[in-house]
Amino acid sequence: MNRIKEVLNEKGIKQTWLAEKLGKSFKIVNAYACNRKQPSVETLFLIAELLNVDVKDLLISNKGE
Repeated sequence: MNRIKEVLNEKGIKQTWLAEKLGKSFKIVNAYACNRKQPSVETLFLIAELLNVDVKDLLISNKGE
């Protein structure tokens, strides 16, 4: 599970912008944002870099914090 959608909303960034920067289709980025599909580790790090956040901020803890 990831927090891509939440981080995009917090920063006021559209999924279409992220799709363009990643060189991926909107459909794929939307699947990442809605947790229907998980990005590769490499893509996750690239998303974190583009959004200027730590990769940990894109992940949901399973510890129930």
